[in-house]
Formats: sequence, C-alpha cells, structure tokens
Amino acid sequence: MAIKQGSYTFVLPTRPAIVGSAAVVGSKEGQGPLGTEFDYVFDDVTLGEDSWEKAESALHREAVTRALAKAEKTPSQVDMIFSGDLLNQCVGTTFSIRELNIPFTGLYGACSTMALSLALAGLMTDGGIIDTAIAATSSHFCSAEKQFRQPLEYGGQKPPSAQWTATAAGAAIVEKGGKGVEIEAVHIGRIQDKGIKDANNMGAAMAPAACETIASFLEDMGDTPQDYDMILTGDLGKVGSTLLLELLELEKGIDISRVHSDCGNMIFDFETQDVNSGGSGCGCSGAVVCSYIINRLAQKKLNRVLFVGTGALMSPVTSLQGESVPSISHAVLLTSGGQ
Repeated sequence: MAIKQGSYTFVLPTRPAIVGSAAVVGSKEGQGPLGTEFDYVFDDVTLGEDSWEKAESALHREAVTRALAKAEKTPSQVDMIFSGDLLNQCVGTTFSIRELNIPFTGLYGACSTMALSLALAGLMTDGGIIDTAIAATSSHFCSAEKQFRQPLEYGGQKPPSAQWTATAAGAAIVEKGGKGVEIEAVHIGRIQDKGIKDANNMGAAMAPAACETIASFLEDMGDTPQDYDMILTGDLGKVGSTLLLELLELEKGIDISRVHSDCGNMIFDFETQDVNSGGSGCGCSGAVVCSYIINRLAQKKLNRVLFVGTGALMSPVTSLQGESVPSISHAVLLTSGGQ
C-alpha cells in the first residue's frame, strides 16, 4: 500500500510496472523530431471519420488497442481504465472505449491527464484494489480548435504565446507485479491560480502549478534536481518553460535547468513547423511519455524521470465569462526498475 511521504507525495512500495504502452499521432506530429518513436502515424487526420470528435475517438481507440496488444492483454484482463480528454463530457474517451466493457473512471485534468491517469493507476494497483489498469488520453488539433477557439474555417491568427494542440493519443498498461518501467511515486497536485485570463497563453497559466508540484515533490522526497535524469513537464511550451525555470529559481531557490525538458517543446520542430510556443493538448504528453520516455527508460538510457503533467482547468464558458485560468499539475516518478 502507498506510503505517504512528506505532505503531498505517495511512494509505491510494490512498484507497479508499465507492461506495455503505445502512442499514435497525426501527420504533423509524425513529421516532428520524435516521428520515428511513435507506434503509428496517420496520414489522414480524419482517420476516415466524418467528424473531428469521431476522429479523436478513433485515435484514442488505436492507442489503447495497440498498448493492449504489446502487453499481450485482452480487454477482459483489465480491471479498470483511467482516461479522459479535452472535449466536453470527455466524449473522445467515452465513445472510444464504450465497446471494450472495461470498468471506466473518467478523468478531466486537461493536459495533465496522462500524469493523473498514471498516478491513479499506480495507486490503485499498488494498493491491491486492482491488478491491471489502463492509463490513457488523447487530443486532436481540429476538435480542440472547434471547441475552445474557432472552427478551422474561420482562419483565426494565433499570437506567439499560443500552443498547437497535438493530434495524438497515448496509452499504458499498468500491472502490479509486472516487469517493465516502474511507477515509484506519485504526487497529486493542488489548484493554482495567478489570475491569468489569456486563453492563448496556457504556458503562463500552468507554470505556477508546475513550480509548486516540483518544489513540493522534491521537498517530500528529500531530493535535488540532480537526482533525476530528467524532470519532464507537459506541456508548458516555450513561454511556460521559461517562466517555470524563473519561478522555481526566484521563489523556491531551485535550479532544474540542466535536467528540464518539456513535451510541448519536444514533439514539434520549431524551425520547420509553425507551432508558435510549442505543442499542447492531453495527447502531447501522452504520446511523448508512452513512446520516447518509456522506450528510453526500458532501454536504461534514462533511469529516473519525474513526469510533471500540467493542465489548464478552463472551459469555453469560463473564458467567455472573463474568468481566470486555474491550473493543476500532477507528478509521476518513472524509473527503469529491475526489468
């Protein structure tokens, strides 16, 4: 059973393992620096569907199906799936898995959903409540634009601080007693709100939450940044990453610059792809973690990665009402383990 460490962190003694993972993406993401890491790249972002929402569900289903196959599991062998997305009522996930007949815990953590789903899957398996879980998430550029901004036909221009929602999905099979990349500890974040109201500057809204979670996790564990091969945020992009480093150093006296990476900065090429401040969306960190990061941990090219998912807890309604953008950040310590 999880052991509370410090004020907000839980160490998982049984070290639940990720026994299979998969990431699938759209064509733009496939053309980025990590293109060869993904399990499948779709040339047609409609995925043969007649709506963007259905396309996102198909993307999500593909990631889950491929992760199950790689783990050599069937849906009937899974005790619970933890998943969510950016769409209203999490319909991207719901319509994706409705035929799998797996007990479902729907999540909304915005872009922090991959970290949240891994954290809950780890806690539930470590506690012996379930043996096998799926942690998954997805996003689609076109469905997100339609819901949060304007339909693509509008052709609205984005400011430099805006991020590009990744058309991507990631899924991981978490199992108690399995062999694979291990979940060593988790940290459930607290909502932070610094009054940012610009829906085109999610990095600025989410950086304070990442700052608080990283500082709290390191304090709880008695660690320094040098104890990790990577402290990976997802997804702050260029603007948010710069702010995070400044906040940590000025407010907490912590320098993570030598080990920090951000999924939003990794998934696209800033020189050749027009993505403004970088990638975003649930599927951005989901795809990066469920491919590149887990692959490198499995190969022991990385040994300890603190994955810090960040999410903006807003909706189109709150933006129109002039509300600020509350943010959240959850952390999962992934280790190469004794595979």
